[in-house]
Amino acid sequence: MKKFTIMIILATMLLSGCSFFNEVNDTLDYVGVTTEHIERLNTFAEEAPQLVENALSNPELVTELQSQLSTLKTEIEEFIALSDIPTIAEDIHQELVSKNELLLEEINKVLENGHLALDKLENSQIFTTISDVTSLMNRIENLTQ
Repeated sequence: MKKFTIMIILATMLLSGCSFFNEVNDTLDYVGVTTEHIERLNTFAEEAPQLVENALSNPELVTELQSQLSTLKTEIEEFIALSDIPTIAEDIHQELVSKNELLLEEINKVLENGHLALDKLENSQIFTTISDVTSLMNRIENLTQ
């Protein structure tokens, strides 16, 4: 009987340990996905202002910029739809979702019926919102520590 009790205790400890490792792995996966998402936003924010300036005189670049915004929109929607968020990341994720929803609204404003309105893009808050999202990077990286 004593051996049986010890085996049950050990099995319970092992299972709870597995749960802990699953949570750690889920957190690492989440941090990886979120970091990639923020890096794509940041890359767009760094490249787009010059592209906007050049697009004013080159209509072909308007199409490229429109394509980048459409791709970014899809990526934002996918990020917002993420599920199975690790418990430790729930608060930061909700904050990121809120900022991504705002970013999505701003992109929808500059993509009128699927066409880019350059003047609206120049005056939008897209780049400021991306900066706000990027500023959360330290908190995301701290999830793995």
